[in-house]
Formats: sequence, structure tokens, C-alpha cells
Amino acid sequence: MDWRHLPPIPALRAFAAFAEKRNLVEAGAVLNVTHAAISQQLRQLESHIGVSLLRRQGRNLELTPEGERLAAAILAGFEGIAQTVAELTGREEDRPVQVTLPPTVASQWLMPRLGGFMAQYPGIEVLLNTSAQIVQLEPGGVDLAMRYCDGAWPGLDCELLFAAPLAIVGSPDLVGDGDYKDPADLACLPWLEELGHHEATEWLESFGVTQSDRVPGLHVPGNLMLDGARNGQGVAMICRAFVEGDIAAGRLRVLHEIDNGKGYYLCGRPGVKRAAVQAFRKWILKEAKTLAAA
Repeated sequence: MDWRHLPPIPALRAFAAFAEKRNLVEAGAVLNVTHAAISQQLRQLESHIGVSLLRRQGRNLELTPEGERLAAAILAGFEGIAQTVAELTGREEDRPVQVTLPPTVASQWLMPRLGGFMAQYPGIEVLLNTSAQIVQLEPGGVDLAMRYCDGAWPGLDCELLFAAPLAIVGSPDLVGDGDYKDPADLACLPWLEELGHHEATEWLESFGVTQSDRVPGLHVPGNLMLDGARNGQGVAMICRAFVEGDIAAGRLRVLHEIDNGKGYYLCGRPGVKRAAVQAFRKWILKEAKTLAAA
């Protein structure tokens, strides 16, 4: 690397702060300097590299395409430095392992197993963020995510936990012993759908069943969807692995099975992970492997 061509570090820090906040005043507050000082450093950076990084749009200052490209590189570099320093100094070690995952996965798969992790690693605290929304993985925040996908998630390393064919299930009290081979026949039944997820609606629409064709249903948190299905409040699309016991016991009947090639993956940011996160990752991958072998 030719160090002589790198811009001054203060200018890079000012540019990174502006790229993160997109506001001169807020960028100055981050670095505890005035917004005028930030402006000066930005001008020096442009002068140093001879490329326009910013443009004015009315009263706003925006990054040019070249500025966006440089910002991505600088922010990634500073993020890696901050993370490594925190790991080397041990400042991150006492922080809980934060995991984000859908409520249904938490209640039906992870929670019944989590006691084993706590017994094996009594000194590690785990914090679960059970949300149907996609939570970003950031330094100092959420460490890992269990996500239903095909394994390709931009910017993250993803490892398959288990394949997750879907099943449309309903209580025998609701669906009886009728023939529902034609998905259009399901329009006459109320549906339970997880808040923030639209897989069931999209699946029905692929067979020409629109929202207006269906009887009213319910949108509920994922951990309540399965209870509702058991109680006959509606049919639900859910990972079959979560309801095998209910199917075997006759509490739920499978109306359709769907294998779309997706599964639940453990996703994390690339790079070195602190010891507690590594321990949780190793444990959960082993648990998933045990499930696959069963």
C-alpha cells in the first residue's frame, strides 16, 4: 500500500461522520466539533483526491456517486477498526449475545432448546429480539439473526440451520375431512397470518385467489398464530417442523405442503466474532444438525 496517497485521517473521519448522518450539524456533534469544521475537512478531502464527493441540492448537501462509493469503503473500514479494538480490549465480552428471530421460531424451536445452552455456558447472557421485522446487524447491537431465506443475504454470512418446507394446516374442527386439493377451495376458510409476513397471501395469489375472494381472517404475532390454528380460528402456513407433534396427535391436519427451497439460516456480519458469539453459533449449529439427523 502506498500510504503517501491516503487522505488525512481527520478529513476521513469528518467525511465518515457526514456520510453516516447526512447532516453537517449532526456530523459535527458526533466528533464534538462545529459544522464549519466539518465543512472545511470535506473541502480538504475533495481537494486532496481531486474528485467531487458532494453536491448541493437546494439547502441540502448530498453525496455524489463517487462520494457514496468512498463513504461505503470508509464506513466499513472504521467499523472494522472499532469492532476489532473493542474485541482486543475486552470491552465487548460482557455484552449479551443478541439474537433476532421471528416469534414462531423462538417459541417453537429455540426456547425449548435454550436451556441446554445456558447449562453449557452459564456465564453467557442471551438477549432475544423476537420480531417479525428485519433488524439490522450492527456493531454493539444485534450479533446474529435467524432468518427464513435462501441463504443469500447481502452483506451477511449465512449458514443453513435447517430446511423448512411449509405446510398449510388447520384444526379438524375447522376443516373437517374435506378435499382442499385446489388452493382456491381454501378461500372459504379464515386465515391466520403472521404480522409482517405475506407468504400465505402471495401463495394464494399465485393460484389466482385475491384478497377479495377470501373470507376475513386475522393477522397476529407469530407465537399466537399456531395457538389460533390449534383452536380452530383459522388455517395457517407454517414451517412443518414446528407442527409435527400436532399433526401426529391429530390436533392439526395438513392441507397442502410447499417446498420452496428455503430454510432457516443463521446470519452474521463477516469478520472475527467475540468468544460469546462464537460459542452461541457453535451450539446452535450443533442443535440444528441434531434436528436434521432425527
